[in-house]
Amino acid sequence: MLVTDKGQVTIPKHIRTAAGVAPGSEVTFSLEGSKIVITPVATNVREDRRAKFKVAAARLRNSYSPEFKQLGADEIMNFIRGDEPVKGTGRRGAR
Repeated sequence: MLVTDKGQVTIPKHIRTAAGVAPGSEVTFSLEGSKIVITPVATNVREDRRAKFKVAAARLRNSYSPEFKQLGADEIMNFIRGDEPVKGTGRRGAR
């Protein structure tokens, strides 16, 4: 396997799968004699990130004004873009 100028290599899929290493996983590197050992640090990185995102989204959602909480996703996007009147307010979204 060729090491790039940046020191990068591709871990073969069958090894990634067997070790539980997925995109977004953290690994550590260590030396055992002349061998380089790659060890997964955490296995549920995607779930951890998803949980943190849900907490952040809930915190943001709770900061909305009562009128804004009534809007759906399309209405919010229209408000952000300034495309159409915001439902129930009779005014156009700001740009």
